[in-house]
Amino acid sequence: VQLQAFGGGLVQPGGSLRLSCAASGNIFRIVTSGWFRQVPGKQREWVASINSGGTTSYAESVKGRSTISRDNAKSTVDLQMNSLKSEDTAVYYCNVVVDTIRGRSAYWGQGTLVTVSS
Repeated sequence: VQLQAFGGGLVQPGGSLRLSCAASGNIFRIVTSGWFRQVPGKQREWVASINSGGTTSYAESVKGRSTISRDNAKSTVDLQMNSLKSEDTAVYYCNVVVDTIRGRSAYWGQGTLVTVSS
């Protein structure tokens, strides 16, 4: 299973950005999909997740400003972020828990940098 994340970049405070992550490989089912972020020197923190039924959850820091969505047919998960703040600057990682012929496992994408700055 491989994850390809893209969509990061430089955005001004108050702006918007959409991150996308595509999973590929011999996947029977994507159980949950999510986004995490990490700032140098700090632990990786959870941002948002969505399960196979479409139920979403958000960290308080992004709630109301972000929307996570998934396309099961395309095995993609997106994170739309609005009203971005400087504290949203981080490397964003997508994460999926999938069922394969080998059982259930979690996988990480390579990370995409989001910089919020004027």
